[in-house]
Amino acid sequence: MPAGSDAYAPFRPRAARWVAWFLLVLIGVAVAALLVLSFTTMEGYGWADRILTVAFAGAGAVIVYRQGTVVAIPSPEGLRVRNLFLSAEVTWAQVVAVTFGPGRPWVTLDLSDGDTLAVMAIQGADGEHAVREARRLAELVRLSEPPDR
Repeated sequence: MPAGSDAYAPFRPRAARWVAWFLLVLIGVAVAALLVLSFTTMEGYGWADRILTVAFAGAGAVIVYRQGTVVAIPSPEGLRVRNLFLSAEVTWAQVVAVTFGPGRPWVTLDLSDGDTLAVMAIQGADGEHAVREARRLAELVRLSEPPDR
C-alpha cells in the first residue's frame, strides 16, 4: 500500500453514521411536535414537563451525535481513535495486532502493554466495506513495523 493520501484516509462507519443522522432528525422533529402540542392541545403538560422533555431529548441527541461522529484517523505516526465515549491515540509501534472477524461488532487493536482498544469506526454492520477497512488498518500496522519486529 503506498503511503499516499488514500492510505491515511480516516476510517468511518457507514451504517451507524446514517442511522445516527436519521435519529437526530427524528428526535428534533418529535421534540418540536411535542412542544407545539404541549402549547395547543395538551393542557396537563406544564413547564417542568417541557424542560425535562428537551433535556432528555438533548441527552439522547448527544449520544446519537457521538455515535455518528465515531472516527479513526491514521497518520504516519499512529492512530487517533474517537469512539462513543472515549478517545485515544496510539503509535503504530504500540499496536501488536488488528482483530476483526465474523460476529465481532468492530475492530479491536491488541496493544503492546496488554490492553485492547476498540476501533468503533470499523463496524461489522458495514459488511464487506468493514472487512476491506480492517485489512487496510492491518496493512498500515504491518508497514510501520521495523524490519526486525
